[in-house]
Amino acid sequence: MKNLHYYLILPVFILIIGCTATQNRHPYSQLNGSWTPVKQEMGGKELPENYFRTQKLIIQDTVYSLTAESVDTGTLTYKNGQMDIYGKEGVNKNKHFTALYKLEGKQLTIVYNLKGDSYPSTFETKSKPALFLSVYQKD
Repeated sequence: MKNLHYYLILPVFILIIGCTATQNRHPYSQLNGSWTPVKQEMGGKELPENYFRTQKLIIQDTVYSLTAESVDTGTLTYKNGQMDIYGKEGVNKNKHFTALYKLEGKQLTIVYNLKGDSYPSTFETKSKPALFLSVYQKD
């Protein structure tokens, strides 16, 4: 009878641990993973695919790595569809960029303000030379 208690308590214990582990996940963990650009534009002009074909963005909670001509790494903060990007290593070391992002299924769209002085208000870059749009597909 004592062993029966263990068999009844064990599933409850596992359920509690599982719920706790889910609650401790980063709230933006759906952005975690490897992303490949499928479209990029700047100032309303679409960039040719050969410009971004080999790029890769990797996000892990609040840390990112972007491989393009070189590798940039840094940290991210998120709030209400807005993102702050802080370069720690690479060509964007010590730079701060602001961005607007949206996630639709396995597609992540980010419009970056390369000046970093304000958040973009839309995903439109036309007539805005400081805005850079990148649409990523999750690998």
